[in-house]
Amino acid sequence: MIKSSFFRAVMVAAGMLTALMAATPANAVVEININKGNIQPLPIAVTDFLSNNDLGAQISQVIAADLQRSGLFAPINKSAFIEKIADPNKAPRFEDWKVINAQALVTGRITREGDGRLRAEFRLWDTFAGSQMTGQQFFTQPENWRRVAHIIADAIYKQITGENGYFDTRVVFVSESGPKTARQRQLAIMDQDGFNVRMLTNTKDIVLTPRFSPSRQEVTYMSFEGNQPRVYLLQLETGQREVVGNFPGMTFSPRFSPDGQKVIMSLQQEGNSNIYTMDLRSRTTTRLTSTAAIDTSPSYAPDGGRIAFESDRGGRPQIYVMNADGSGQTRISFGDGSYSTPVWSPRGDLIAFTKQSGGKFSIGVMKPDGSGERILTSGFHNEGPTWAPNGRVLMFFRQNAGAGGPQLYSIDLTGYNELQVKTPSYGSDPAWSPLLE
Repeated sequence: MIKSSFFRAVMVAAGMLTALMAATPANAVVEININKGNIQPLPIAVTDFLSNNDLGAQISQVIAADLQRSGLFAPINKSAFIEKIADPNKAPRFEDWKVINAQALVTGRITREGDGRLRAEFRLWDTFAGSQMTGQQFFTQPENWRRVAHIIADAIYKQITGENGYFDTRVVFVSESGPKTARQRQLAIMDQDGFNVRMLTNTKDIVLTPRFSPSRQEVTYMSFEGNQPRVYLLQLETGQREVVGNFPGMTFSPRFSPDGQKVIMSLQQEGNSNIYTMDLRSRTTTRLTSTAAIDTSPSYAPDGGRIAFESDRGGRPQIYVMNADGSGQTRISFGDGSYSTPVWSPRGDLIAFTKQSGGKFSIGVMKPDGSGERILTSGFHNEGPTWAPNGRVLMFFRQNAGAGGPQLYSIDLTGYNELQVKTPSYGSDPAWSPLLE
């Protein structure tokens, strides 16, 4: 096991400089409505932050890239800028920015404190109103500059849309390398934009289905170490891991409860697979389903009151929903084809899924009662959706026909903004973390 230093202690203190306008969903500049289809992105100018080296420009590049990937913002090319910001604490020449249709403007400065820490400050301006929307400052160690950029991007996103961002997050996934006939699979973790990749395991044993804990510092996953399928817990700060339990037969698809106190999983016994929970304190298990079918891929609703899962009890895999105690098991998917890997949105309003129909694998969403099904993307093999913490973007993996391997992609709920998340090697089974603190 490789001890991960990726989640080492980071001190990021935020202080409000000014806030002349507090954005809420009622007065947000960008309205997010997934039923309107393609959203016209907001033109925004992100200037190079003033600094005595290249770090200011690098931070502004990360901010602009985050905003652009969301599909809600269109950063303006810096070659079009008329004014060169000399003092980010002074109001800009708004007319110079209105001419290039920059509806919002970001300025900032990076300085070094006496104790070696970085101070990153920014201001967000409404160019057409001629006023400052917000300003904040952050302190951190120099090696954490990318995280500060993500935090600033989140602050801009929230101020303009009225909703939480998702840029200061991590993704744990299965990193795959080597030929298809002898593929090596390791657990890896990265920033949501594909940077700062770190390996979390170094064994040659197969690892599958990593999932984040709501505590943000722990991951559960399945491993075939020693040819024995087991569910493990991995502490990200220390690299320490432990076996959740030794169960007869196969264990599949472990996932945390919203409070982080339980792990829910599928246990296979005598050809059947049923849903169980395990209390992580007492290590007692509770059986929730009891059928002669295969019940797997359980996922809690964010309030912990209901569970979505996959079952072939009706002849082929479909999505079912039940209460947290196992009662009220109800089928909710009725379209053509098979449905699998249901994942409840952090907002509680949608369930994402994988659908196999007509020789294609699709990623889609539906409401918890099964209505409003929408396919977001289809292809040779798409699978394993995972939600960004604000419930507006999904990440999944795609395997194209041929000798290559799986790659990670993201797509928003409009279905128009699909992007590859590049990793050093092949990648599968992504799981998105909550916002970091």
